[in-house]
Amino acid sequence: MTAPLHEGRPTTTRRALPDTQQGMRRRNLARVLHAVSDEGPLSRAAIASRIGLTRAAVSTLVDELVRWGLLEELGPERPNRVGRPGSALAVSGRGPAGIGAEVGVDHLSVCAVDLRGEVRARAVRHGANRGRAPKPVVQELTALVRQVVADAEREGLWPAGLAVAVPGLVARDGHTVVHAPNLDWHGTDLRALLPADLPPTVDNEANFGALAELWLGDATPPDFLHVSAEIGIGAAVVVDGRLLRGKRGFAGELGHVPVHPDGPRCACGGRGCLEQYAGEEAVLRAAGLEPRGDAVGVLAQRAGEDHEGARRALEDAGRALGIALTGAVNLLDPEAVVLGGALAGLAPWLLPSLRNELADRTTGPACPVTVSRLGSEGPLLGAAHSVVRAVLDDPARVTERS
Repeated sequence: MTAPLHEGRPTTTRRALPDTQQGMRRRNLARVLHAVSDEGPLSRAAIASRIGLTRAAVSTLVDELVRWGLLEELGPERPNRVGRPGSALAVSGRGPAGIGAEVGVDHLSVCAVDLRGEVRARAVRHGANRGRAPKPVVQELTALVRQVVADAEREGLWPAGLAVAVPGLVARDGHTVVHAPNLDWHGTDLRALLPADLPPTVDNEANFGALAELWLGDATPPDFLHVSAEIGIGAAVVVDGRLLRGKRGFAGELGHVPVHPDGPRCACGGRGCLEQYAGEEAVLRAAGLEPRGDAVGVLAQRAGEDHEGARRALEDAGRALGIALTGAVNLLDPEAVVLGGALAGLAPWLLPSLRNELADRTTGPACPVTVSRLGSEGPLLGAAHSVVRAVLDDPARVTERS
């Protein structure tokens, strides 16, 4: 018999806290935990100074967080100073962890991230998922999740929730994949297929990639357009630090913006979509490479050696990206465009033509285009960190039982 994923502990999802005395206490617990997570190690006095509560109030809140295993005492903060030193507090490396999973066209991956933001366990399966029925794919994903959970538990962690990134449109219910053209999935309820003891939150991979960039990126502004370029191309819009999802939750389908309306047929049913010119498989085909193994690495090597076919394929892909991004930049006026995903590693050869198209076609000053250091890891890390952030936003939930 397979062991349950989390032995009755609750999943963690973000929710608004009530404006009551209990709600205020929960918000203050979150403020303390966020302060230590963002700036720690900190003493109780330092926390009180940062969040504007009394030392007595902070001490009570800290004691609760230590008792729940979310904070840990590290010993005297400054042993050489005059007077009694305060005890330094840090986010615990044990306790709740975020489980992130990704269903890719050519892979499945799962990781566990602790409250410190460190990846503590990981599992990957490479293999084509395009055209496969959802059930066997999700069964394989479940096996990876169980493997990662077991590895994390040996590290003293337990799963606070599961978040799954998929390359497709996800309904606002947070678990139904409405349409994933590169997988050929339609109306797939992943919650019904994944284990009931750890119900998932499902979202588009570009959204999770953008959140990872927001939380983990290097000086990423609060307003940006994140382009996630893999076999398909997705995008996510972040405004004032929040995802812009649209009425149905489908905002960001940049890959299906037509670049050449009379171009080749796309898996979505349209013609001339951006994916047909700048998606990973399209670029590899244009460069004369088969989309298998480390073909993107081979393409980068050839481009670095001034191979004419590789350079031309990447220049054309950058031009197509620039054309598609022009409308989004003119419409939304983001502070920056961030290029992530597998094609981020090809940025040196993509960016010149991409930037030229944007400069020629957009109004106002040129929009900066940067490259994510997270690369193809963004969606998986964003999924796991979304669970971690939910714990930080409402740490009292770790004491509740579903």
